Amino acid sequence: MIQVSLVIPVFDEQESLPELHNWISRVMDEYGLSYEIIFVNDGSKDRSWEVIQKLSSINPVVKAISFTRNYGKSAALDMGFSKAKGEVVITMDADLQDSPDEIPELYRMVIEDGFDVVSGWKKKRHDPISKTIPSKFFNWVTRVISGIKLHDFNCGLKAYKNKVVKNIHIYGEMHRYIPLIAKWNGFTEIGEKVVEHRSRKYGVTKFGWERFINGFLDLISVSFVNRYKRQPMHFFGTLGTISFLAGFIITFWLIFEKIRGISKGLEVRNITDQPLFFLALVALIVGAQLFLTGFLAEIMASNNIKKGDYNVDEELNFNN
Repeated sequence: MIQVSLVIPVFDEQESLPELHNWISRVMDEYGLSYEIIFVNDGSKDRSWEVIQKLSSINPVVKAISFTRNYGKSAALDMGFSKAKGEVVITMDADLQDSPDEIPELYRMVIEDGFDVVSGWKKKRHDPISKTIPSKFFNWVTRVISGIKLHDFNCGLKAYKNKVVKNIHIYGEMHRYIPLIAKWNGFTEIGEKVVEHRSRKYGVTKFGWERFINGFLDLISVSFVNRYKRQPMHFFGTLGTISFLAGFIITFWLIFEKIRGISKGLEVRNITDQPLFFLALVALIVGAQLFLTGFLAEIMASNNIKKGDYNVDEELNFNN
């Protein structure tokens, strides 16, 4: 049985790959852990794939997948997760900024301490201030929205039980939110470990400022989808009801004021001459549309939900 599967996305990291492979092999042999290394070549333009092929030819535990183009880190991890066979799956970056020396303790925390997910925390970072300050703000916002008390959602060094990675699907920039996705899928034992963060030895970073913008958009998306994907009426129906009731109350109040003014012999403006009437009309229409959207989405969701869509932890006696 394979104890540890290492899933490593690769994008233009030809210089670091041999050193990373040797370092991982040394650590795993020292601790006597059975393992596999799954490199996912994410459309590299350099010689990364050639280096991976050479490593695979000399070490049978090295397995690899190569994309035809760059799909992003989330796609690479998702593909690696689908192939992983180890009881613990550990992800790390290929740039040598994550230390393989952390692997045995991450494995122990999952197996012995019972965590579903263990996230690394780069408490002392070797990055420029242009990366550290936005990252701290990003992590704070994510903690507030997700309710998960992790210091570093961006850290690529994480460990998971195998059943966690087999029951989640990530895309876009959602690799940062795997702990949140895991939580929404019922894997609530989430821990954290301070890990060593090393200075980049080769090449340059592949991420720019756009990752924070995309990251925030994906945070909103993953929060919404995981909360309401099975019950969209709870979201759209609630907003629609509030909007419709607001429009109805405003309309009722305008009519009431009109009738009261007439009964007192006062000169009262026509209801349609008042700007508030058009605000009420918009609220009524928007409310009806939101409610209808929620109703249709609920029908679609109910038709798409199958028995296989639910994560099952264990089964007993069904083979008898």
